[in-house]
Amino acid sequence: MTAPDTSAPASPQFDETRDAEFMRAAIAVAAKSREGGDHPFGAILVGPDGAILIEQGNAFSAHGHDMTAHAERVLATRASQSYSVEFLNGCTMFTSAEPCAMCAGAAYWAGIGRVVYGQTEADLKTETGNHPDNPTLDLPCRDVFATGQRPVVVKGPFLAEEAAALQDGFWDDHA
Repeated sequence: MTAPDTSAPASPQFDETRDAEFMRAAIAVAAKSREGGDHPFGAILVGPDGAILIEQGNAFSAHGHDMTAHAERVLATRASQSYSVEFLNGCTMFTSAEPCAMCAGAAYWAGIGRVVYGQTEADLKTETGNHPDNPTLDLPCRDVFATGQRPVVVKGPFLAEEAAALQDGFWDDHA
């Protein structure tokens, strides 16, 4: 992978077609996560130039059943370790489900400037019920970002039905 030019942040201005391509890439990462036996969540980080910089599936199993190893949180950590806040401000995180409060906080602290999500946190909560592996918070990521000192652009729900299909039957099978 060629290192991106991180000298000047650019504002990611993707159209609906590009956003759909990237969202489907995040959904594909989530599908791989599910196929590998992990929770069905995935995220990608796209640079200002449209290059995919990081792909991250849910890492609950890979990290020894770490309940904080959500795809978005791990992606934000990896991004923060690899790129400056200034560069990340021009990047977009595409994620199959709306970031929870923890993941939204991680994206904010990493400096990621834009988040596009599929399924809403509220719809996910309806799907998972009271499953012990997914004690969903009822706190939209927009509310988390609104408390910050720098803006984070949020788009979602986007391709919500495609993203929600990842959850079909998963939580029943993992009771």
